[in-house]
Amino acid sequence: MSGASAVRGPAAIMLQGTGSDVGKTVLVAGLCRLFARRGLRVRPFKPQNMSNNAAVAAIPGSSEMGEIGRAQWLQALACGVAPSVHMNPVLLKPQSETGSQIVVAGRLAGQASGRDYQRLKPTLLGAVLESFRALSAEADLVIVEGAGSPAEINLRAGDIANMGFATAANVPVLLVGDIDRGGVIASLVGTHTVLDAADRAMISGFLINKFRGDVSLFDEGLAAVTHFTGWPSVGVVPHLRETARLPAEDSVALERMSAAGPGALTVAVPMLGRIANFDDLDPLAAEPGVEVVFVRPGEPLPGRARLVLVPGSKSTIADLAAFRACGWERDLRDHVARGGHVVGLCGGYQMLGRRVRDPHGVEGSVREAQGLGLLDVDTVMAREKTLREVEAVTPDGERVEGYEIHLGLTEGPDRARPVVLSGGVPEGARSADGRIIGTYLHGLFSADGWRRRFLAGLGHHAEPRDHRAGVEAALDAVADALEVHLDVERILAIARRRL
Repeated sequence: MSGASAVRGPAAIMLQGTGSDVGKTVLVAGLCRLFARRGLRVRPFKPQNMSNNAAVAAIPGSSEMGEIGRAQWLQALACGVAPSVHMNPVLLKPQSETGSQIVVAGRLAGQASGRDYQRLKPTLLGAVLESFRALSAEADLVIVEGAGSPAEINLRAGDIANMGFATAANVPVLLVGDIDRGGVIASLVGTHTVLDAADRAMISGFLINKFRGDVSLFDEGLAAVTHFTGWPSVGVVPHLRETARLPAEDSVALERMSAAGPGALTVAVPMLGRIANFDDLDPLAAEPGVEVVFVRPGEPLPGRARLVLVPGSKSTIADLAAFRACGWERDLRDHVARGGHVVGLCGGYQMLGRRVRDPHGVEGSVREAQGLGLLDVDTVMAREKTLREVEAVTPDGERVEGYEIHLGLTEGPDRARPVVLSGGVPEGARSADGRIIGTYLHGLFSADGWRRRFLAGLGHHAEPRDHRAGVEAALDAVADALEVHLDVERILAIARRRL
């Protein structure tokens, strides 16, 4: 199954970038919201994603749940629809410097090194096109997000993420350039230069993202790009402050999170090598008077922190060893001795226990590691992954919603003091004094009532905030800006050319 005839369906357009982190994810989300508000049935699609930020999504035709990139969860929210595994049929979850876990159509399909995956990926094009076909059947418009850049021509053979998909599915492309990082004209023209004629022909226009200042000053720049490439401009998008309220896809964005002013409650987050689902921290970072500090390897955990939050990890045992190598175990014990609080989320929860065992070698060759010993629990890694949406209540009756996505079962005496009850079943653990908390529940801090009470227990009091409403408002603001700064009618006309 290949070629343009393999996939027919609705209008579709694909945003590819001159590089990573040019803003494709937010642009796709904004366009999804824009066209959904016009009454179109819009769906997001990303053929291949590489991220440890994952979300739980439905597997159509099955009672099981699968996983997709968290960015596609956000884009589904922008469309006003439930997420589906078809929105991101191939998800790579890095486990080491050279290898990743491979998720296909929501289900774990194995592991591979980077070199092995280059040989494997052509065999996944059929699954990608099948998901695109399934998604297209329920849509008027599909907005596709590329990965990395099509200029990486060394990866073109067997490609499924950029031009390999676009040519197979006959989807026209808009090329996105990020002017904020500099060299945008060279990036766009250089991409045109290195692409072969067939791939170059798929590009129907370009847009500039993250512009600061007077857009008219770049008129000659737009003309230059068109002169060298023949591609028309579909607009220049300014740097949008609203994007800071949206979940980031790449952990590089954590370096840019802003701090609060003097007197803020400080939350210290050690930057694990395989940090996962870090958008759990967004509701805290958005709170007035809360400073979220990401601590790089080689830096100590700040003594002013009231809370140390150990985040999720794709490789618990490896990140636990790195945690110790950074000297953070000593810092954490000093923090607890000063009366500080600790929260462990998912992999961080596993690290806080007495021991982590991996009898099946799920994570690698190290089969057992001593935990940080702050919770009286033990974890055993399992072959089967837990994937589920969760509706739960706290012991005092506060309703929370979230999801679980983890390998491993955690048991021990401290589970007698659960964080939440899901269907009457306890989840998570607390220390006897209540200052140490561990949970598998992602999204806990998005529960406004729970977050407010928790922060109040740390001495922080603020006006109630609706985190989800803030995300929705940010999506609307981005869509509003795109409506003004992009030639939306031209974009829609390009998308309809494939019909």
